[in-house]
Amino acid sequence: MTDRLTPAPTEQTPAATTSPAGAVPARRLAWLDAARGLALVAMAIYHFSWDLDYFGYIAQGTAATGGFRIFARLIAGSFIFLAGFGLVLGHRNAIRWRPFWIRLAKIVLAALTITVATYFIFPTGFIFFGILHLIAAASLLGLLFLRLPVAIVLLCAAAAFAAPHFLRSALFDLPALWWVGLSLTPPRSNDYVPLLPWFGAFLLGMVAARLYVKWAKPLPAAPGRFSESRAVSLLATAGRHSLAIYLIHQPVLIALVYLYSQVAPPPARDPVESYRGSCVAACSRDTDAGFCRTFCDCTLDQLVQKNLFDALNQGTVNMTDARIAAISQQCTAEAYSTVPPGG
Repeated sequence: MTDRLTPAPTEQTPAATTSPAGAVPARRLAWLDAARGLALVAMAIYHFSWDLDYFGYIAQGTAATGGFRIFARLIAGSFIFLAGFGLVLGHRNAIRWRPFWIRLAKIVLAALTITVATYFIFPTGFIFFGILHLIAAASLLGLLFLRLPVAIVLLCAAAAFAAPHFLRSALFDLPALWWVGLSLTPPRSNDYVPLLPWFGAFLLGMVAARLYVKWAKPLPAAPGRFSESRAVSLLATAGRHSLAIYLIHQPVLIALVYLYSQVAPPPARDPVESYRGSCVAACSRDTDAGFCRTFCDCTLDQLVQKNLFDALNQGTVNMTDARIAAISQQCTAEAYSTVPPGG
């Protein structure tokens, strides 16, 4: 759970199979598993920083702004890119439907588990469309791009990246459409990874895999000294079990920080400043900081005036409440007229 982008597991390269002459072997690639493992390590480092932020041991919003914001995006992008890469390696000759549906079912089940768990733990910022949800949706949509020319896939990737800058509309402010990524109202979630622009990273991974399959020289599953490195071996092992590590590591980290907080509590935070900091941090992931400050000040004033601030902090109301949605839409319009996002 993070007030940021949460990286997740990607498509795993299938076990050894017979490939056409000159094609890249379909067996597991140690370097690809190690890349996933390295992304997992980076993810754990970021999540630990978020935990420290959440519990109040570092400045409010640290994990969602500045260098940490860039770090989070790079981690998320790497996992999504690798998911697209793996989809091509797993199904480049023909779609292997049974393994595909089994893998998809596991990811969907894990995504739903995270949604339900975070709804009860973080009701004001639960994860309704995070990295796992994105990878599941992108995997389905990615099937449509498996046989398209690389140039077309590249153009679609560029369009996905550009869409949020040109196609945002109030039509997408309905909570049911937040997953698309084109709403004007910034949704509050501890892990918001909408289809746009992140499907673009998935498509870039598919392009890279297509080029790899076409041009790269075959690499053995255990390429000499590379696989003999203890560190690389550990990373590759982690990469082969990325889903399990993704699901387990953050509950373990957050439990450890919680236990520490019982021994050495952090200094108490002012609830108003805490709300403002977390709101700006969540909004600033994809929107101009000036716009977010105006938006968050407006929502804070409205919440206090309507006697909803305490209820929101206590978790008795959440972001799907009609009153909260109305405040969010009103303040989005006011902030947009003052400081347009990206303007």
